[in-house]
Amino acid sequence: MRWTYKKSVTMGAVFLLLSILYFSLPLDLRSTWVEEWQVQTFSSDASWIDKGGYLPLNVSYQLLAGTPPTEQKYLTIGLCSVSRPKGSYLISTLSSIFSRSSPAELNSMLVVVLLTDFDAQWRATTLGEITANFPSQLKANQLLVVHAPKQYYPPITGLKRNFNDKADRVTFRSKQNVDYSFLVQFCTGRSLHYLQLEDDVSCSHHFLSAIRGHVQQMEVPWATLEFSALGYIGKLYHSEHLPLLSRFLFLFYQEMPCDFLFSHFRVLLTQSEVIRFTPSLFQHTGSYSSFLGTFNKLKDDDYEDLYTNPAADVYSDIPVYKEHVAAMAWSPGTGTFFWGRSPSSGNHLTVTFKHPVVVTSITVVTGSAEGRDRLASATVELGLHPVTEKTGSGTTCQEFYNVGDLQGGRMDMTDVHKKRFGHASSCLKIRVTAKQNDWVIIKKIRITTKEE
Repeated sequence: MRWTYKKSVTMGAVFLLLSILYFSLPLDLRSTWVEEWQVQTFSSDASWIDKGGYLPLNVSYQLLAGTPPTEQKYLTIGLCSVSRPKGSYLISTLSSIFSRSSPAELNSMLVVVLLTDFDAQWRATTLGEITANFPSQLKANQLLVVHAPKQYYPPITGLKRNFNDKADRVTFRSKQNVDYSFLVQFCTGRSLHYLQLEDDVSCSHHFLSAIRGHVQQMEVPWATLEFSALGYIGKLYHSEHLPLLSRFLFLFYQEMPCDFLFSHFRVLLTQSEVIRFTPSLFQHTGSYSSFLGTFNKLKDDDYEDLYTNPAADVYSDIPVYKEHVAAMAWSPGTGTFFWGRSPSSGNHLTVTFKHPVVVTSITVVTGSAEGRDRLASATVELGLHPVTEKTGSGTTCQEFYNVGDLQGGRMDMTDVHKKRFGHASSCLKIRVTAKQNDWVIIKKIRITTKEE
């Protein structure tokens, strides 16, 4: 057979990659790894990747709290936490995860917190706060707290300054990559899927069920599914990919920030396009970064807590544009909204509940993401005694009471039932109080209720 130049280049690239992986291992693991690799590659029908147990990281973990469950879960949620110069968000993040999940969802998940700070006093204080706030989750094997000692970390100072980052920034992001690498390795095999979060987020209600639904609907192979637009929040992986991901982060820890590396990893697994679902299920809540306590104002504009409005009939006398009917403002979800032509004073959008409800909070959002087509002048009203409109266009109420005005095209009012609206209401009306030439988008109407 003729040995071509192309074959030579291919074999050279393979040996170069193997050499990099080999010399990145500790001395005491090199011979073992090479031996296992040879046996699995040349003496078995299954590939060494399929068999697992490859590319081990030489790290031992300290289990600080919790007991690993004996059965495999559906989802493992991993997050790292380090001391912050301006306060911690870890407890509120864990509270959001647990409080916004049903008992069945909690039984299907495991939360792993890797405390990555080398300050023993901080770890002891944080561990005390976790055990005091989540004793039931620890007892139910739904929460684990672990730590990887400093001795297992590669050098994190004196590294090359890619992207012209300052030396302290390079140290911070390089250590963060190793933190994630160790976290991902610890979580390997504990569930079918792995979800990466940060320690300063809030979660949408029943996020696990939403994730499960999207996974079941996937018709093409995938490496990463994204449930947030920000950083390394809400990224979902197959558990069998975690050893590769862990080693990838470790090998290239000093090259670039973690969110860049994660994007490259997805492409290497042949998923060229981002697969992101909206509305986002997770929102960044931290105001100050863990890096030098710098102010961080990042928010996910596509985040929306999953909710269900009461059953109702919805109609409007504002001329509608195409298929953007009034009921779409009442239906949860990004991309559903009411869009009407220039409204006049007295025009309205009316919601008539199937059954009277005691309204506790009201949120109304108008206008596009760019700030156009806001409802400039309008009031929100609650009504009693439903009746049929004389025109036959829908149902309304005999009496209405003013709740408040839209400010800047929106309303966010809580404790509505404590402000002389404690009785059950049958209608909600958004009434235009001044003519406007611009069209109007009513993007969202959301209410919360309580039993009378």
